[in-house]
Parts: sequence; C-alpha cells; structure tokens
Amino acid sequence: MKTRKTWNEKLRDNKNLPKVVRLAPNGRLHWGGETMVVPAPREVDELMRHVPRGKVITINELRAAIAQRHGADIACPLTTGIFTWIAANAAEEAAAGGAKRVTPWWRTLKSGGELNPKFPGGVARQRQLLEAEGHMIVQKGRRFLVENVEKHLARIKP
Repeated sequence: MKTRKTWNEKLRDNKNLPKVVRLAPNGRLHWGGETMVVPAPREVDELMRHVPRGKVITINELRAAIAQRHGADIACPLTTGIFTWIAANAAEEAAAGGAKRVTPWWRTLKSGGELNPKFPGGVARQRQLLEAEGHMIVQKGRRFLVENVEKHLARIKP
C-alpha cells in the first residue's frame, strides 16, 4: 500500500524545477511576455519566509520576485499558487510537530490583499494571525481583505 507524502515531503520535492520556458505565440498574447518561470516549491517557501512581522505580500508580488530572480517575464500563477498552499500546510505540519520557527504563510495574500480561504484553517485562522500582528481585516461582500494593504506590503529581494 502506497502512503501519502507529508506536506514537508511535497515541499522538498523540486520536480526538476525551477524551469524557464519560452511561451508559444498564444501564451505570449495571453500572459504578455516571452518567457515564464515555473518555480520550485522550496523557492516559493523561501521568499514567503522573508516577509517580516507586520508586513504582507500578495501572490502577484511573489510572482514578480520569482520572475525577476530568473530573468523571466512572468512566473507561473498556477504553480506559484499551489506552492504557497503547500508551504502553508508544511508550516502548519511542522508547527504541529513542535517546530517553533515556521514559514509565516498567513502573510501571503491573494491579489488585492484578499485572505486565502484555501490556507490552513481558512480565512478565520489567517485573519486571527494577521490581526495578532496589527493588521485590520475588512469584509467586502464575501471577501476578507487587509485594510490599506499597499501600506503593509513587504519589499522582498528576489
């Protein structure tokens, strides 16, 4: 019987990534660039770790840093999103195992400063952790956002 990988095993599995690919003509039109980097899970986790307490980053800033790091026009939005989710779950798994310093996944937001319902514990847990760091969370319809997110964005180095 095959056992499932832990979140930390998934995080450590680089799958021959990162990889920069040249976009086909229809991809260039859709994404607005010539090249796209598909990041490695640990690379996404590493950048998430650099967001200091009291600051946040959106997935778009994260993708821009990854693209810049690799000299690509864009970073893959799908894999970057999946790898932030893996990093968040791996951090929670490590914390449950007694780790004291884990990736501060709650500081990574969806575009526009929106909290991510797919992260561990959903919006409620991310909100609790962000408010503990001094952020104000506002509800707009069904969405929860960090108020004045632009003022709280971290400047991470690629």
